[in-house]
Amino acid sequence: MRRIMVLNAKGGCGKTTIATNIASHFAKKGKNVVLADFDPQLSSLDWLLKREASKPPITGLDAVNNPLRVPNGTEIVIFDVNAGVMGRELTAMVRRAETILLPVLPSPIDIRAGAKFIQELLLVGKVSRDQTKIGLIANRVKENATGYDKLQSFLTSLKIPIIASLRDTQNYLRAAERGLGIFDMRHSLVEHDVEQWKPIITWLNSVKSQPKNKEAS
Repeated sequence: MRRIMVLNAKGGCGKTTIATNIASHFAKKGKNVVLADFDPQLSSLDWLLKREASKPPITGLDAVNNPLRVPNGTEIVIFDVNAGVMGRELTAMVRRAETILLPVLPSPIDIRAGAKFIQELLLVGKVSRDQTKIGLIANRVKENATGYDKLQSFLTSLKIPIIASLRDTQNYLRAAERGLGIFDMRHSLVEHDVEQWKPIITWLNSVKSQPKNKEAS
């Protein structure tokens, strides 16, 4: 079973958007996907409630109010983790994952918060022992944004792979309103966004995103 976690202690960086789009991609590929929501707002589960029955199914789990029990036969589980996870809670959360996607916004506040969180994350045993892989996503990047160069420089200095940059677009909001990912939408409307996601999907399907003793899915 593949275990992919979307994580950042900073709120508002787009964790649920990333998690739901990953889930929709793998569901469209025919995988048995579980989306586990750890956020008290249960935004991922709200997204699933809006999802059309005709779309590839995704199983949602409320990990806030119930113990997490992933059904037998699950091929991929996506963890949508709440903001503010630090210390022992962070260590316990990371134990669940083999791959972590960490979205960061290109603003000075988010870059500083991201730097502090990543420093703590790198000290977590499973990460320091290379048993959990981390990939960063520059999220909601506007064209000619002044903060983007600083973000890119910051991420490069960490020697953690920058998987992709995702633009700031209403397409994600339009998709979320219907319980969809951009992969579920008409290709002509989201062609540019799907193109930006290709490096993320390629990385997730590669051995680089998984511990050495784990084969690519």
